Amino acid sequence: MPASVAPASRERTPLTVVLAGALLVLIAGATILVPALAPADPLAIGDVTAMRYLPPLSVDASGGFHLLGTDGFGRDLFVRMMLGGRISLAVGVIGSVLAGIVGVAVGALAGWRGGAVDRLTMGAADVLLSLPRLILLLVCASLWTPGATMVVIVLVATGWMSVARLIRSEVLGVRALPYIDAAVALGTAPGRILARHVLPNALGPAIVATTLGVGNAILLESGLSFLGLGIQPPRPSWGNMIAGGREVIVTAPWVALAPGIALILTVLACTLIGDAAGDRHRGRLAQ
Repeated sequence: MPASVAPASRERTPLTVVLAGALLVLIAGATILVPALAPADPLAIGDVTAMRYLPPLSVDASGGFHLLGTDGFGRDLFVRMMLGGRISLAVGVIGSVLAGIVGVAVGALAGWRGGAVDRLTMGAADVLLSLPRLILLLVCASLWTPGATMVVIVLVATGWMSVARLIRSEVLGVRALPYIDAAVALGTAPGRILARHVLPNALGPAIVATTLGVGNAILLESGLSFLGLGIQPPRPSWGNMIAGGREVIVTAPWVALAPGIALILTVLACTLIGDAAGDRHRGRLAQ
């Protein structure tokens, strides 16, 4: 191919995806740095009488600047929002990644072993997929003590099924290729064939599904925390911060709007990046 044609055929990353990635990096960095550099403990209750519900861009009596104002207990809303974002992002990412790992393991086992193992695992996945995930989340969350660990466990328990079905389908397709038959004929151990030759060629859809699942997991965690079944106060998360501001949505709208906007932007950015990963994967398959 001529050198002048090659750059035109090179796949370019859409501007929206670049902006989404930059936004995620900015939010993730802020959730780490802002609480660590805050002059006051974001969990400590301040002077409620003098500092409660200060509006955005305000300065308190001691000279402290509050970018997004304060909440009903006189705590800086921006610092708490970043601390809550750290918890929400961590729970969402860990829950989605662990659900992907469990789905890959179950799907690979089902597709490779076949027979009764395939029927049992995929039957269980089909049963769980037939139930609304929100209902499963609410039932599971109501059975255990609310907290970050419980939310991660619930996200994994209700999120592995779709990844498992994707991996099973890919493993069945790769398993039928000639080079797998050649490896079997050479006496290569089945576990080695699965780990070295099958899974590396079957992980693409699982990675895309896991990337798309991060935004969904963050949204579900926020929903559980909003309902009081997730992260519990005084530890902030975007969900319980929105719940705490709904009673003053008219008189102090910034208390609920700030974490709500942060949640929307984060989920939107995760979705755009996941969609772009899916488009790139489908483009490679088409080639």
